[in-house]
Amino acid sequence: MNRILSNLFEHKSLTRDEARDIMLNIADGKYNDNQLSAFMTVFLMRSITPDELTGFRDAILQRRVAVDFGDLNTIDIVGTGGDGKNTFNISTASCFVVAGAGRKVVKHGNYGASSVSGASNVLEQHGVKFTADPDKLHRSLDRSGVSFLHAPFFSPALKSVGPVRRSLKMRTFFNMLGPLVNPTLPKNQLLGVYNLKLMRLYRYIAQNEGINCTIVHSLDGYDEISLTSPFKVVNNNSEKVMEAKHLGLKGGTQEDLYGGDTVEEAAKVFDDVLSNRASDPKKNCVIANAAFAIHTLEPLLSIKDAVKVAKESLESGAALDSFRKFVEVNQ
Repeated sequence: MNRILSNLFEHKSLTRDEARDIMLNIADGKYNDNQLSAFMTVFLMRSITPDELTGFRDAILQRRVAVDFGDLNTIDIVGTGGDGKNTFNISTASCFVVAGAGRKVVKHGNYGASSVSGASNVLEQHGVKFTADPDKLHRSLDRSGVSFLHAPFFSPALKSVGPVRRSLKMRTFFNMLGPLVNPTLPKNQLLGVYNLKLMRLYRYIAQNEGINCTIVHSLDGYDEISLTSPFKVVNNNSEKVMEAKHLGLKGGTQEDLYGGDTVEEAAKVFDDVLSNRASDPKKNCVIANAAFAIHTLEPLLSIKDAVKVAKESLESGAALDSFRKFVEVNQ
């Protein structure tokens, strides 16, 4: 690691194979916390290259605990985190809206490293017990439409760096990796990124690896569709800038999406959204993200029709019913 760090400090980059080997060593616990912290910090001072990010991804997927959902047309809805906005759990709420609309979601998530509440935090707050048991994961998907994969259970490297990430309390390249390493390799993904540079990098990887995904970024810095500003949407075939009015929805302010200072507060907002009790800006941003996930699954469905499907799922109580069944199965 000392040799690797010396090269990186001299502004040299890693090949895809070198990056893969380093991540395999991380998974095997071969570096101490100080070395890991220094290694992560390098990528806060300079941009990660496509080869580096792809090599890290290769290693995590090589060592993953795989789960096979067969030919099911599943989707993951996940953001990088690290946008510094401390929103409520928009992507996680969107998963249950999509499931309430009859689609299948395989969500890959973790505890918050740079925010108060990650997906794992808010689900655990509701009494969810994480599992790597394939039978239980399949049963959850069948009964609720959602299966949740707690990242440390499926990716040894992510487990190894968890304490260091939490102690740094800032965005690292692991934020970039999380959305790319769902161990089920879902056929579809809605990925949220915190800046346009990462959006270009994700698109490059998606095209090279044959991933059907939609990548979104709100131009005021959110790693999801916040409806607080125009947002950019990119897939393998097109890219465009859109606004809330293009979806037939009203936007809001950054204050409207605040997730609170504790996991308990974030969970309360999450509950209010799924119970259709939250403010319109909170509900609308969840509907927007869910709609783009549905549109990714079914590109022949117009985005405005996908908004209607998502809105019906939330307002009819179907999304809440999906969540209740999910909690029941995963107690």
